Amino acid sequence: MRKAVAATTMAAFAVLGIVSAPSAGAAPKPDHGSAGTRHATCGRAGPNLENRVEVDAPLSGAARQRSGSSTGCDAPGALQPTDDARYHCYTNADDGFTWTYLQNLRTGVRGWVRDDLLDVNPDGTSGSIEPCGF
Repeated sequence: MRKAVAATTMAAFAVLGIVSAPSAGAAPKPDHGSAGTRHATCGRAGPNLENRVEVDAPLSGAARQRSGSSTGCDAPGALQPTDDARYHCYTNADDGFTWTYLQNLRTGVRGWVRDDLLDVNPDGTSGSIEPCGF
């Protein structure tokens, strides 16, 4: 219910010209990666640079938390639709997506979730807004 209200509010703000409406997916984030590896290898944690709590973090349905920023990494947990998460940072991955390192506040599990599976921020992006720096 909160997501429906938030989406309606964002749409109203967009009509008023206060914010731009998000497109079908989240807006792309700038490429903050450095030369070389930008993704988090399986088993690599991200630093807690943002420390922001997002209520009902997944966009819709469950979102797997991976041990690295790749679907090839194991999934030690999953965010359920009503789970809140503490966002740490994001990274650009080799698959063309950005991934957020976060902690599921219900289970305590930390892991990487692809940003297009997370709720949309007011700026039209999804997930963390702080680059991890690798």
